[in-house]
Parts: sequence; C-alpha cells; structure tokens
Amino acid sequence: METRDAISLISNIREKVNRFIVAEMVKRGVDGIGTSHGDIFYSLFKSTRLTMADIAKRIKKDKSTVTALVEKLVRLGYVTKERDIEDTRVVYVALTDKGQELEPIFEQISQEVLNLFYMNITETEKESLLQILKKIHVNF
Repeated sequence: METRDAISLISNIREKVNRFIVAEMVKRGVDGIGTSHGDIFYSLFKSTRLTMADIAKRIKKDKSTVTALVEKLVRLGYVTKERDIEDTRVVYVALTDKGQELEPIFEQISQEVLNLFYMNITETEKESLLQILKKIHVNF
C-alpha cells in the first residue's frame, strides 16, 4: 500500500461505518433514517430545542441541507418544528417522544461502532491516530 492510498482508505472506512450503522438501525427496527440524520439527533439529545440555524452551525451543514433533513424527520415523527411567536423567521426543532426513544439505541450503536473501529488497536495507537487525523483536519 502506498501513502497516496490513505484518502481512499479513509473514504472506504467511512462507507463501511455508514453501512454498519444503517444495518444496526434496521436490526433495531429503526428504518428510514440515514447517517446524515445522526448529527441532528445528537444535537437534540444534548439540547432539547434548537433553531434550524443552531443545528446548521452545530453540524456544519448549510441551512438548506438541514431543512431537508429535518423535514424528513418531521414526516417520520421524530421531531417537531415550531415557529417563534415574536419572529416567525425563526423555526425551532425539538424531539418528539418517538425521537427521544432513539437515544439509547444511538448510544448502543455508537459503542458498537467504536468497539469495532478500535478492535486490536492499542491505546498508544489510538492516541497517535487521533493526533494524525487532527493534523490532517487542520490542513484542510
């Protein structure tokens, strides 16, 4: 393997992780949610009510992308949207009970992903990997 294969390898790992997550969600009876929705859920697990702009900022996606993702979650019954009474341009998003029920499922799957990701990797290797990935991230 050549050093130039690193980007391809990172891309392939990302694809495999995403497929694993979707398969685990389906096993647990959660269908219709893509991995792109995960960051929205995690943001709402931490803060019960956020504006669309806050979500976009937290997950580093543009507002139009967030709008499309949230609309799907509304249709599936996982979140609600509510306009601000004083400023109707502001839209708040909150988890429904159905959405809140996903938190333990997300945590289980997240732990399984991490266990698989770091299988056979020492603590020292984990630290080195994280340092290298942070450097690469800063480079871009």
